[in-house]
Amino acid sequence: MKIWAIANQKGGVGKTTSAVSLAGHLVSQGLRVLLVDMDPQGSMTSYFRFDPDDMPKSIYSLFQLDDFTTQSVSSALVDTKIEGLKLLPASTALATLDRQLGTKEGKGLVLKKSLVALDDHFDYVLIDCLPMLGILMVNALAACDTLLIPVQTEFLALKGLDRMMNTLEMITKSRKSPLKSIIVPTMFDRRTRASLESLRALREKYGDKVWDSVIPVDTKFREASRQGLPISLMSQSTRGSQAYQLLLESLLNPKRESHLKLVSSTNGF
Repeated sequence: MKIWAIANQKGGVGKTTSAVSLAGHLVSQGLRVLLVDMDPQGSMTSYFRFDPDDMPKSIYSLFQLDDFTTQSVSSALVDTKIEGLKLLPASTALATLDRQLGTKEGKGLVLKKSLVALDDHFDYVLIDCLPMLGILMVNALAACDTLLIPVQTEFLALKGLDRMMNTLEMITKSRKSPLKSIIVPTMFDRRTRASLESLRALREKYGDKVWDSVIPVDTKFREASRQGLPISLMSQSTRGSQAYQLLLESLLNPKRESHLKLVSSTNGF
């Protein structure tokens, strides 16, 4: 089972969109996928028409467990309307965890232990993180084997990226195994000078840590959200869907250049 976390300590950069879009492409390949919503605001939970204010069980329930069995963990999962795609929903109660848990031993490994119990049930797990360093992000980074960092191509988002990279460095030092990471430029609009200059600055500062293509601005993302579907299951021909297919290809085949690459990294979509 592969576990990918999608995180950035700045909001509004496309974390939920990235997680949902990649999941849509994975289930289209017949793979079993679990989406994990670790944000108390519950954007991903709401995306699939569940109410984070009224979830009988959620990821919050896992922090109450003493024994992480397959049965106890899977009881918190909900079915989406998409075959092969399940959701571990968020609850607004997640916002109280840092205060509740205090210095409790093992609090940073709850998600990792939970996913170990589900290892035979899913091929991929994608974790949507809240934009703040705390016990929830620590759990996500401890559990994952790959970190995706979506970054909006505008200068304020680039400044916020520094905090995330510092967090990554701190977490990497505490892990027993290395954490692979990739910066994903999002909301790119090649018509604007701001996007072009921001992308250039991002590549100059972070070099090969940055994915070699971009996720473009695409109004179809809003339509997909309105329908509660990954964009690829609404329309595979949109620019946004093709971009996430390209990203997925590079994640699955990191040692070779994707044959799906459509444009140069400087011009984007």
